[in-house]
Amino acid sequence: MENECIVHSGEDALLKDEWNGKSLFIHKVLVGLGEEWDGDKRPDIQEGYEALARLLDGKDYFIVTLNTDGKIFESSLDEKRIVAPCGNDHWFQCEKACTADIWEESEAEEMDGVCPHCGAPLIPNTVRAGKYIEEGYLPQWNAYKQWLSGTLNRKLTVLELGAGFEYPGIIRWPFEKTAYFNNKAKFYRVNKTFFQISEELKDKAEGIQADSVKFIVDSPRLW
Repeated sequence: MENECIVHSGEDALLKDEWNGKSLFIHKVLVGLGEEWDGDKRPDIQEGYEALARLLDGKDYFIVTLNTDGKIFESSLDEKRIVAPCGNDHWFQCEKACTADIWEESEAEEMDGVCPHCGAPLIPNTVRAGKYIEEGYLPQWNAYKQWLSGTLNRKLTVLELGAGFEYPGIIRWPFEKTAYFNNKAKFYRVNKTFFQISEELKDKAEGIQADSVKFIVDSPRLW
């Protein structure tokens, strides 16, 4: 993709969007949540999740989150429509990865934080583990890929919120590709810093310079 970028600042681009002169009607919504949604750094994160839940109410959606704090699962969003490929701080694995078993926090406490198979410490099941056990998220990842396959040539809104370049291969690049190849897709990138949109996507995308959590909270409706 070329380096020239199409940029829009503020909320108007999204709040007043129309599709071919008609009010935008959403069939499917793909949401990506990046670093700006790190619950360990934001006291307002649950407010953001509840605002997002209201926005997505009644929509056929799927959410990909890079965050491992697990706070999204404490919200009213449907956990069956969420995948966290970077793991969850409240799921535990063997530090030595001697097994693919993964335990919930309460189970790890009952085992005194020790792997029952080899005696190694149990550590959070996230990408920060030396040997990351991916079995924890793979069932939901498969559900996500199946859902995504059903968006081809369907009206699709791609909503990328606060995703930077920590793991661009999970949200930024795949979301751009999804929007590019779907002729009926509309792509929105909301980010304080990395809001730029490539020239190739200029006819179907908006880059909005804003804190993505506050943007969702302060926007009464987006479509």
